[in-house]
Amino acid sequence: MKNKSKKILLIGYRATGKTAVGRELSRMLGCPFRDLDQLIEKNAGQNIAEIVERHGWDAFRKLEKRLFGEMIENPKRFVLACGGGAVIHRKEMEQCAENAAVVWLKAPVETMLKRLLSDHNTPVSRPSLTRLDERHEMEQIYMERRPLYEKYAHIVVDTEDKSPFQIAREIAEALRYGW
Repeated sequence: MKNKSKKILLIGYRATGKTAVGRELSRMLGCPFRDLDQLIEKNAGQNIAEIVERHGWDAFRKLEKRLFGEMIENPKRFVLACGGGAVIHRKEMEQCAENAAVVWLKAPVETMLKRLLSDHNTPVSRPSLTRLDERHEMEQIYMERRPLYEKYAHIVVDTEDKSPFQIAREIAEALRYGW
């Protein structure tokens, strides 16, 4: 594998499969898996919904930015599933161009919405970002973030109708051939 020493960051909107694919990819590559949202929850001692409810989105983003920066500075190789909003941390994302292979997992809005609504963890792990209903929130926020996903991604993988194993295999192949 050409980029053997680099970290692999999975970016993308909510419910694109970053965590499931990240676990599978880490097994394939034989390196550790980390989930930025889980690191945030562990660090705060609260789930994401509690953090946002008690301290607000600004406090969450500040903690996310700090922990994301620490992960990027870590010299070790691992697969990191980033939260959907990690791409707003521009300085940290720019550092990833040098220190990581950034993979954008994408799916149609309909698919992401279906996955989001069927996941029983959504209320505690994905609190509302706006006061809009789920569909309008997803359409609005995704359209705002899409240019950032496009800008930072070295590899783009459509997750529609694919298993985490298939997606991980596609990423592993792209990494093997120098993306």
